[in-house]
Amino acid sequence: MAPAITLAAETELSAANTGFMLICSALVMLMTPALAFFYGGMVRVKSTLNMLMMSFISLGIVTVLWVLYGFSMAFGTDSGSIVGWNSDWVGLSNIGLTELWDGYTIPVFVFLVFQLMFAVLTPALISGALADRVKFTAWALFIALWVTIVYFPVAHWVWGAGGWAFELGVIDFAGGTAVHINAGAAALGVILVIGKRVGFKKDPMRPHSLPLVMLGAGLLWFGWFGFNAGSWLGNDDGVGALMFVNTQVATGAAVLGWLAYEKIRHGAFTTLGAASGAVSGLVAITPAGGAVSPLGAIAVGLIAGVVCAMAVGLKYKFGYDDSLDVVGVHLVGGILGSLLIGFFASGKGQSDVQGLFYGGGLDQFWKQCAGVFGVLAYSLVVSAVLAFLLDKTIGMRVSEDVEVAGIDQAEHAETAYDFSGAGGGAARTTAAPAASAAASGPSKKVDA
Repeated sequence: MAPAITLAAETELSAANTGFMLICSALVMLMTPALAFFYGGMVRVKSTLNMLMMSFISLGIVTVLWVLYGFSMAFGTDSGSIVGWNSDWVGLSNIGLTELWDGYTIPVFVFLVFQLMFAVLTPALISGALADRVKFTAWALFIALWVTIVYFPVAHWVWGAGGWAFELGVIDFAGGTAVHINAGAAALGVILVIGKRVGFKKDPMRPHSLPLVMLGAGLLWFGWFGFNAGSWLGNDDGVGALMFVNTQVATGAAVLGWLAYEKIRHGAFTTLGAASGAVSGLVAITPAGGAVSPLGAIAVGLIAGVVCAMAVGLKYKFGYDDSLDVVGVHLVGGILGSLLIGFFASGKGQSDVQGLFYGGGLDQFWKQCAGVFGVLAYSLVVSAVLAFLLDKTIGMRVSEDVEVAGIDQAEHAETAYDFSGAGGGAARTTAAPAASAAASGPSKKVDA
């Protein structure tokens, strides 16, 4: 992200950059509803609304906390390289309308709303690992605690002036560590505490609506251009354009990589594989896209597509129930994208840093390792502790009866689809989920 790079001071507000960044902020906001559709289509009918709501509630909770103290913690004056603070930013009441952000040509308000959308999306990513079994009130409280204790400080480490990863020189253009590794490690920490779904490895848990999955993936891909290209904050030096191109290139390559692996391993090109491959490429290029060339982006995407396709099966080998493969896609993809900078950084993008394949040795690779594993360890441990404390106090999981019958009706008093008025009556209501499951097609993930 642009704040990690030292730039010449600018004193005049740019209407063009301001408008561009507001559009990028709206695109990133769209990614949270897009994620809701992506996840919502991947679960069974009885959990659809709960999955949608687990993403949407983040828009409410994180927005309010960001205004109250989140922006100050993430981007305020550094304290011990761990967290920031600026009392003038608490409640955002002492920020001038035309006050510029840190030498850039955009107002502080524009920067903070762009960053807000990142903060909203990150805990929503975690929810895919917890499908079917978490109380909505417990999830809402977990979001509030997690962004306060984990996301806000980690964002400061990576992007805030004085943060330890920032000062070390860790490259994370738009969130490989702060967003994807952070969320993926958190997901792993929580599921190790709350345990598996009823029927894991025994009952079919196929996506109920692959069209919804594809719609969500397409909207995520669209919104990701704002997520990535916008992270250079509209500076007129071509780096944002490079990131835009690399986002498209790596994602396309990842789709091909995932589908090729899937065809060889499972004998079919599935729509779920295409959607998942796209997301894996988007995740991997997020930290690296400003540092690599388009050819490097192809390599990053192909590697991410194949390795993430392999990684989603690890839950069956090791027995952790990552419902919608947050660990396999976001954690693994984020690690790959961050570490591959140490090999493919060209020195012609956001900085003059060169990776191993461009004659730069392994110096940047070791810096990337520090950032990756520092964030991973912190998020994993703290998230597990938060889940444990919530489970022992208010309880994290719904009852087994609720889980089997369907979490939507119990937690939200609604169902996603009403078949009773469509001419099929009770029989159709019973048959519809089975028919939907049968139509989902073959896939490693579909058989989850």
